[in-house]
Amino acid sequence: MQKLLKGEALVKKCEELNIDTLGERIYKSSLGRFNATDSELQQRLTEYKRSKRESRLWIIALISSIAAIVSAATAIVAVIVNLVINLK
Repeated sequence: MQKLLKGEALVKKCEELNIDTLGERIYKSSLGRFNATDSELQQRLTEYKRSKRESRLWIIALISSIAAIVSAATAIVAVIVNLVINLK
């Protein structure tokens, strides 16, 4: 498991990836939003990485389905060739 970033390194990494570095919005305050805590930023960064990794899974699914189609087509051709040979 990768070491979790802290402090300025964490904020810098989040800014590089365009992850919001501010905390939750405070609605009943004129102060607006404060900087997010390290644990909140670590959670956002982890969620970002998980999302990126999972978004690439469609490629694996596509390759798998193509392999299944090729395998099925090969099996059908083998059966047809076997029938043709046995009929002669």
